[in-house]
Amino acid sequence: MNPIITAGIDIGSGCVKAVLFRVDGDRAEWLDKDVARIRNRDPFQLADETFDAMLARQGLSRADVAYVASTGDAEALRGATGHFYSMTTHGRGAVFLNDQARAVLDIGALNGRAIRIDDSGKVLGYRMTSQCASGSGQFLENIARYLGIAQDEIGALSQSADAPEKVSSICAVLAETDVINMVSRGISAANILKGIHVSMATRLAKLLKAIGATEGVVQMTGGLALDEGLVAALNEALQAEKMALRAESHPDAIHAGAIGAALWGAFRHRKLAHLDEMAA
Repeated sequence: MNPIITAGIDIGSGCVKAVLFRVDGDRAEWLDKDVARIRNRDPFQLADETFDAMLARQGLSRADVAYVASTGDAEALRGATGHFYSMTTHGRGAVFLNDQARAVLDIGALNGRAIRIDDSGKVLGYRMTSQCASGSGQFLENIARYLGIAQDEIGALSQSADAPEKVSSICAVLAETDVINMVSRGISAANILKGIHVSMATRLAKLLKAIGATEGVVQMTGGLALDEGLVAALNEALQAEKMALRAESHPDAIHAGAIGAALWGAFRHRKLAHLDEMAA
């Protein structure tokens, strides 16, 4: 079978992520990637623009793409060939990024979820946090804004903490009130952020335990995957729970859903082509 071009487009609560692959049998070559913050824009129009920009950079047209796979909130995406459930795509994307991954922690703008997978990325079990929980990207972004800290400073600041002030509230609104009280008591930004990370990590470790993830690598995906403070706090929580798990991130972790969509799209395309051959 000849190589094909596939695309994966993932619309989340905060960002549009898109990737482009050339797939030849079991070999997948990553051609391009892009991520765009939605920021009150139409996510579907933004997805179209992002996709077209990738194609232009590669000298391709939409007609050159054999399968356009959507995931996340992109089910109604114009021109998509098929849609895949985001838990499935994050599982497959996690294994592409790290072939040792046997669990995924996908932490996006509104919620987080723990997913147990096999070595092919197949989902074996999952648990999710509530959308109003304080363990989400939007919550952490709001706190950083209140503290006057850039998002890319959060991880390093958290790791410099000397007396973390743990946030006890699960509800994001109440947790923000807790943070305001901490500031009024003179708690440093580093100790506040570390406390938030510890609270988030404790809940995420419990999610992993609930799905039966007992050993191996936990691949972080989603918008908070690159928060080194959260990854460090999670590994501390896993150790405290005596769980034989190790959390790891990846520079392209935010693209995991789009990657999985593109790769599952290639798989479905091959299956459909085989059925057409059989019918012929």
